[in-house]
Amino acid sequence: MKINHLTSAEENLMRLFWKMESFYLKDVMEQHPEPKPHQNTVSTYLKILVEKGYLATEKEGRIFKYNVVLPMEEYRKFLLNELVHHFFHDSGKEIVSFLLHEQFISKEDLQEFNPVVEIRPLKVIEEFEYADEILNPKKDKKKTKDKDNKKKKKKKEK
Repeated sequence: MKINHLTSAEENLMRLFWKMESFYLKDVMEQHPEPKPHQNTVSTYLKILVEKGYLATEKEGRIFKYNVVLPMEEYRKFLLNELVHHFFHDSGKEIVSFLLHEQFISKEDLQEFNPVVEIRPLKVIEEFEYADEILNPKKDKKKTKDKDNKKKKKKKEK
């Protein structure tokens, strides 16, 4: 099953829906925190989320009952896979290194998961050859030799 991306507004509503699991439109209006959106706005989002495959509907008389089809864990897995693919070159090692570097997780936290593994910081080697050339230009040997020769000639003339 293909999972579609959610907008931030859709995601905020889905967080509420994941808690409720099964609900009616009136339940959403009651549970939504202030400021409450207009009922037509919520109805439109419900329709979109049904089309995207996050919700399913059951007709009960004149109203619809909505059920969550895609669990939150599946959506989290989808988002994490997207993040790892687009920003960490499909490397779990890179994401763990980033989490350690940014202090989102500590070495002690990682040791709890696998106490056998020794955690060493990754060496990041970055070469900025072009920047070094600009910041520290190499002097032409010919120019420096010419200057040295001129200085020697001046000293001899004096």
